[in-house]
Amino acid sequence: MLPLILLATVMLVACQPSPKPIEYGSDMCDFCKMTIVDHQHAAEAVTAKGKVFKFDAIECLSNFMEQESKTEYSFLLVNDYHAPKELIDAKTSFYLISKNLPSPMGAFLTAFNSKAAAMEIQKAKEGEVFEWENLQVYLKENGVVKTAEVIQ
Repeated sequence: MLPLILLATVMLVACQPSPKPIEYGSDMCDFCKMTIVDHQHAAEAVTAKGKVFKFDAIECLSNFMEQESKTEYSFLLVNDYHAPKELIDAKTSFYLISKNLPSPMGAFLTAFNSKAAAMEIQKAKEGEVFEWENLQVYLKENGVVKTAEVIQ
């Protein structure tokens, strides 16, 4: 009986959704198919079933989520500008759109782990600071993220 309980426990733990490290220079973006090389602008989504999707830019993540609008996600992660390669929670992050701070897909979109960090860079680079929900609305209204009807 004990081996059966142990096996069940191991299987449950193994099936828990979790993020995977991005292999910069070899992983491809699941939306635009470009190789992910930028350590400050990549993103990742992990479904409730544990499937991991990686992106070279935050706007690719947003486009993918619009395309897969019925999918449940356990994790939405973005790179922190001040900690390259470090993935942080997309929904609690702050975002700067500044023409003076390029990003891989041309949306000039960068993530920060705090509002203060985003505003600090905003002082030097100008632009507008957003929270996750406001960012999604802005991206759709400005045609950066195509709605599901347009994508199909």
